[in-house]
Amino acid sequence: MTDTILHFKATSRQAFSQFIELLRQDLAQNPQNWENKTLDDFLAAESSYTEDIQGYYDNTSAGANADLADWQIFADIFKGATIYE
Repeated sequence: MTDTILHFKATSRQAFSQFIELLRQDLAQNPQNWENKTLDDFLAAESSYTEDIQGYYDNTSAGANADLADWQIFADIFKGATIYE
């Protein structure tokens, strides 16, 4: 995953849309870096990561509350689903 994706800040709906496009491009260019390459695998990982993301925030002292979702939390869920097993 590129640094651009890792450090992307989704501060609006438009920014989130740009983030999704960056993910799509990254999958096309770097599929070897993705654990979940099929839509089925990706959606399964996304569902699981959504359940577990608060633990990630707590462990990294991110100070985020996943129950108060904003565009960045959605972006974090999508990022996590690329590698979550």
